[in-house]
Amino acid sequence: MAKSPENIAIDQLDKDQMKTFSDFLMSYNRLSEMCFSDCVRDFTSRDVKENEEKCSLNCMEKYLKMNQRVSQRFQEFQMIANENALAMVKKTGK
Repeated sequence: MAKSPENIAIDQLDKDQMKTFSDFLMSYNRLSEMCFSDCVRDFTSRDVKENEEKCSLNCMEKYLKMNQRVSQRFQEFQMIANENALAMVKKTGK
């Protein structure tokens, strides 16, 4: 039996949501691994040392700010590219 257009759209939405969630988890795992390996040094105690906690928080904050900045620059680049493409279409009439 063929799927209805609504079911196809729902399937695509589910796939898109799963991809978004998967990307989020990959990013979270990279951040966790990076900050853990950079900041946690003392394995002689179960407690997280104050300097390890500060380092981890700084690492996370810096990563998130960098990620936000890269996203902003990418959006700016995309806007410029779209404007240039639109201008080219208007210029050539295609």
